[in-house]
Amino acid sequence: MIYRCCHPRRRELVLANPPLNGIDFLEVLDGEAPADTPRQRTLLLRFLRTAPALTLDDLELSGGERITGVGLLWITRADAPDPALAEPGLIAHLATLDPGAQAATLVIRTDSQGDHARYRLRLTRAGDPLSPPDGIDRLLAEIDFSFKVECATDFDCAPRTDCPEDAHSPPAISYLAKDYRSFRRLMLGRMAQIMPDWRERNPADLGIALVEMLAYTGDRLSYAQDAVATESYLATARRRSSVRRHARLVDYRMHDGANARVWVQVRVTAEVTAEPADLQFLTRLPGFDPVLTPDQRDRALDRDPQVFEPLHRGTFRPAHDRIDFYTWGSDECCLPRGATRATLAGDFPHLAPGDILVLAEGLGPRTGRAADADPTRRHAVRLTAVQAGLTDPLPLEPGADPARITEIRWAEEDALPFELCLSARRDDAAGGGVVTGVSHALGNIVLADHGRSIANEPLGRVPEPHLSLVPAPTGDPCTRPDPRPVPPRFAPLLALGPVTQAAVIRDSVTGDAVAHDPLATRSAHAAIHQPLAARAPAVTLTDDSPAHDNWQARADVLNSFAEDRHFVVETERDGRARIRFGDDLNGRRPNAGTGFAARYRVGNGPEGNVGAGAIAHVITDKGGIEAVTNPLPATGGLGPETMDEVRAAAPFAYRRQERAVTEADYGEMARRHPDVQRAVATFRWNGHGHTVFVTVDRFGGRPVTPEFRAELAEFLDRYRMAGYDLQIDAPRFVALEIALFVCAGPDHFRAGIRREVLDMLSSARLPGGRKGLFHPDNFSFGDPVWLSRIHAAAMGVEGVTSVKATTFRRRGTTATKPLEDGVIRMGRLEIAQCENDRNFPERGSLAITMGGGK
Repeated sequence: MIYRCCHPRRRELVLANPPLNGIDFLEVLDGEAPADTPRQRTLLLRFLRTAPALTLDDLELSGGERITGVGLLWITRADAPDPALAEPGLIAHLATLDPGAQAATLVIRTDSQGDHARYRLRLTRAGDPLSPPDGIDRLLAEIDFSFKVECATDFDCAPRTDCPEDAHSPPAISYLAKDYRSFRRLMLGRMAQIMPDWRERNPADLGIALVEMLAYTGDRLSYAQDAVATESYLATARRRSSVRRHARLVDYRMHDGANARVWVQVRVTAEVTAEPADLQFLTRLPGFDPVLTPDQRDRALDRDPQVFEPLHRGTFRPAHDRIDFYTWGSDECCLPRGATRATLAGDFPHLAPGDILVLAEGLGPRTGRAADADPTRRHAVRLTAVQAGLTDPLPLEPGADPARITEIRWAEEDALPFELCLSARRDDAAGGGVVTGVSHALGNIVLADHGRSIANEPLGRVPEPHLSLVPAPTGDPCTRPDPRPVPPRFAPLLALGPVTQAAVIRDSVTGDAVAHDPLATRSAHAAIHQPLAARAPAVTLTDDSPAHDNWQARADVLNSFAEDRHFVVETERDGRARIRFGDDLNGRRPNAGTGFAARYRVGNGPEGNVGAGAIAHVITDKGGIEAVTNPLPATGGLGPETMDEVRAAAPFAYRRQERAVTEADYGEMARRHPDVQRAVATFRWNGHGHTVFVTVDRFGGRPVTPEFRAELAEFLDRYRMAGYDLQIDAPRFVALEIALFVCAGPDHFRAGIRREVLDMLSSARLPGGRKGLFHPDNFSFGDPVWLSRIHAAAMGVEGVTSVKATTFRRRGTTATKPLEDGVIRMGRLEIAQCENDRNFPERGSLAITMGGGK
């Protein structure tokens, strides 16, 4: 062929115009050659029509690199092979061809196998080597082939059609130009080389104007390159989104803060049931009524209050606004620290487990005035048991009806952290007498969090592609790939901010946020204190497809599949939030023309940590609501992690171990739980696998309940190795038996000294935040008990002159060695215990004999 064509059509034209003939293809017999036929030396030349009568004088074979001048020995027809030339095996092989193929084929024998180079077989006219024989098309009178076509190769055997581009030497210019002046000087120097006659330098000249315009554009592009290069490194990045992505590369998740949560009391004049969308709480605004209608919303929001919205459905009743405690006819009573139950005055059949009450001091114990009440004496509890409809069989006054009462209990985690006064004796200066109803319980409590909902904010449509990516030339014009459209960048900006980072519960399989009851927790403490890892931007997108599909926010799309409708909310330093979609590899890319609307919340960070009583307004169309307030301050609001904090922490975050392999690993992972002081793990073979027994020491010596076992097992499940079962055990407490002889000074009372020594060696918390020596937090697994520490604690009491230990051993033993050695050693799963409680002697005892003093 003279030309290199991607789609040769000469063959079709020859077939459509008989009797013109030409070469169709050439086959070299190699692997299929008969045994008596030499391989790679027999050519089967196929024509488009019946093969013409040719002789060796009509053939010309050229080509080759190492082996040239390959000669032709003989030629014969495939439909009538000459037995004197062709071997019997070859004749038999030709007979297997169909009659049409036999008539169109000539058999040619060469004297050599040739090499791996290309060869060309031409049909020529005798006496005129430049012309084909009569009846043969000029373009189909020759064919290129290889003798080694069946030899193994790693590449395609089809010949390449390369059209290499002309080589151009790059212009001799300086690539150090980076600003306007250097770009202008560079272009003027280049113009002087290619247009030496153009010497105009007048700023008004069109050529100079174009050069300066291009220099200005180059300066802008150079600045953009520098800006991109700055964002390429964690230490120099200036954008918050860049720092977040750098940190994520080392598995460090930068957080955007958290919104606050608060307990809100809704006072009502009649029973009201409200959904979360029915209420919106605002901080105090002078000049506004406590209850606002939806028509007043915009005017109130113009004053920029902090907005809180309820997290769950609530039913409010007038009887639950304030509930007094019942003291069974006694005066000067209090709820002790650590209390988990109380008696309410009155019958409250609608109180149920799961309800929240706030125990609050309402009057000053010494004056009886509300203004003197301590606002810090307030505590939220989640009820676990309620017994309504009870009565006190003893009337408080002669002839009075039996008092109706309600017994309540709450979770151990909500145990009262202080002593709550219920009734007290007023100071003489305030009039004396007994003050009742000092403290009470507040009902109608709803859990709310910081943030204002924005509904259906239009974000625009995904633009159509207007740029295409042209693939690099391959040199083969026949395999030219089509340009690929470049997806346009669609990163809409939310109009308001900062975006609320609210706590969510995600499905363990899909990772999507699921609806849940925020009060379905063990305690009120757990409901209002949510882990930072559970926070996510409160943003949901809806597209305008016929199905109106929802798109979910994720911290990143690294774990998203190509079909997942996920996006990332990237917050910059100024608080503005931008939406980033996937790329059809990690997360779905929205189609061009798709429109979006956003539902999100704004309000985040420490601004939501408002004080008690700060919430004073509610926007609602529900009747019967009288007022709202927050008896406790809001808590949990956290500002976004700063870029400097990320730069300091991210490079070392990967060193944090996130798997448990050894026994020590399981103990370390268990200590990450906020309620675990220390833990020890033990591997045991159970007959079919390993079981990891994790023995746990909780803060404050709290018991290892079934609920806590399930919680800790779920917490450890992310760290454990596959095939290892988990079992949570309680520690093995070792009761101690201690007896001391304490000598008091002559100016001190023995009883007072004895009381103070018992306090110093107790397991309780002492005034001022101190802990007794045997407080559960002072001893953990394997910690020995040194007699010297007991001596030091007792001698620390003012008035003690000497201390002597007479008994120092494990309870139930008679060993004297611990007393002689001055230490009681513990095993790896044992914890020393000495509560000195007469009701529980098995928890350790402490006997003190006094001498001296008064």
